[in-house]
Amino acid sequence: MRYTVCILLLCSLLLPGCKPPEKEAKRPPNVVLFFVDDLGWQDTSVPFWKARTPFNERYHTPNMERLAAEGMKFTQAYATAVCSPTRISLITGMNAARHRVTNWTLRKDQLQPMETNHENLSFPQWNVNGIDPGGTDPKAVHATPFPSLLKNAGYYTIHTGKAHFGAIGTVGEDPLNLGFTVNIAGHAAGAPASYYGLENFGNGQDKRAVWAVPGLEEYHGKEINLTEALTVEALKELDVAVEKEQPFFLYMAHYTVHTPIMADKRYFQKYLEKGLDSIEARYASMIEGMDKSLGDIMNYLDSKDLSDDTVILFMSDNGGLSAVARGGELHTHNRPLASGKGSAYEGGIREPMLVKWPGKVAPGSVSNQQVIIEDFFPTILEIAGVVDLELVQEVDGQSFIPELLGEKALSSERPLFWHYPNEWGPSGPGVGASSTVRQGDWKLIYFHEDQRMELYNLAEDIGETDNRAEAEPEKVRELAKLLSDHLKNVQAQMPSDKETGIPIPYPAEALEAVSKT
Repeated sequence: MRYTVCILLLCSLLLPGCKPPEKEAKRPPNVVLFFVDDLGWQDTSVPFWKARTPFNERYHTPNMERLAAEGMKFTQAYATAVCSPTRISLITGMNAARHRVTNWTLRKDQLQPMETNHENLSFPQWNVNGIDPGGTDPKAVHATPFPSLLKNAGYYTIHTGKAHFGAIGTVGEDPLNLGFTVNIAGHAAGAPASYYGLENFGNGQDKRAVWAVPGLEEYHGKEINLTEALTVEALKELDVAVEKEQPFFLYMAHYTVHTPIMADKRYFQKYLEKGLDSIEARYASMIEGMDKSLGDIMNYLDSKDLSDDTVILFMSDNGGLSAVARGGELHTHNRPLASGKGSAYEGGIREPMLVKWPGKVAPGSVSNQQVIIEDFFPTILEIAGVVDLELVQEVDGQSFIPELLGEKALSSERPLFWHYPNEWGPSGPGVGASSTVRQGDWKLIYFHEDQRMELYNLAEDIGETDNRAEAEPEKVRELAKLLSDHLKNVQAQMPSDKETGIPIPYPAEALEAVSKT
């Protein structure tokens, strides 16, 4: 060894052009995106509001608490009101109005039955087939998914769980076509037929064949929950990444807590004993099973000395289910937020979000910055050091890394937009075709069917109980113009009146028409 040092020293002294070998570049951090399905803002023992609530006392999520203590909690993080639009915004960085995958996908080339059967509205031909990186499908959005960029940068990219990026028989159906090295149990459907290994996760059930979870045959006939099986498989793939000495991106996209609401038997009895009805006890047990998965992944990282080199992001894809299938009173399961999944109200779009980045993010910190799902695209790529992007799409998201680092934050006046020219199915407060903008504390919702507008000040009225539209006409006009300009800029689709065939006007145009009458 000493002879090598001497040679290098002589080389540097005698030969100006001779340089010692450069130090190996530092490997980029690993990234885990822990993405939960239908987890509401209140479905956790971590309080995301100014005060703890009865729901925070109901649920037991110690590993979310642990993640919050080790990282940053975001109190105003948003997704869309239903699943596929969120997932396409996540993977493309595009706002839903721009990418036009505005409803949940399943059948190739087909609108949803609740859309074709709507009494008063005709719905546009949105991108029902999801995403197509190649741009050959006219009913899919042409975009570069970020996992492909990570893979090209040397990451071992692992998809685990729910995909729901494209309809059956399309390119987007298979995560392997979107830049994932490995796909565990992801396909076109957005829900499992069964959470139970003893039921083969729905395989063999003809009536629910479309929902059967693929690729977990090893667990068929066994006493194991889907959430646990997915976690075990994900950890196996992390072992592969470690062996290959590659940085990894783990997209841990659980099917839970989506329907069917089926008890995680490891935790079910304790919630019955707490006095919950059987449905809510099942639901709470699913939440705790999800939290156990998070803890298993964090423990794995600790055991492999990977925690300091791994960023963990925790997020949900839409608000908590409350309109159907739940126990107790409907539309109350996200309080103090109004309504739930499928709704333009806060209960349908505000999410629990946590980020841990050792050495970068202050432990136990809290951010009140407003962020939205498309912001994850540039943020994750920046974390990974992938900055020279060659994209086919225009990205709407903005990196929230400055917020994580305590530097200059995103503007508090940056408008956030939602656009849903579709029909979800279940009914409830705020559910239905709508367009929405939030800027600062103010939020305007424009409902397409009757063209009414609702205005709320969320700082004063987080439950959206006091519609200020009549009292604040100037603010309505201001936000209606802001929203209309965005919709026009991205050429957003609008439904049409079924009787006349005339497209529903943008909100500013609707206001102008009212002023002339």
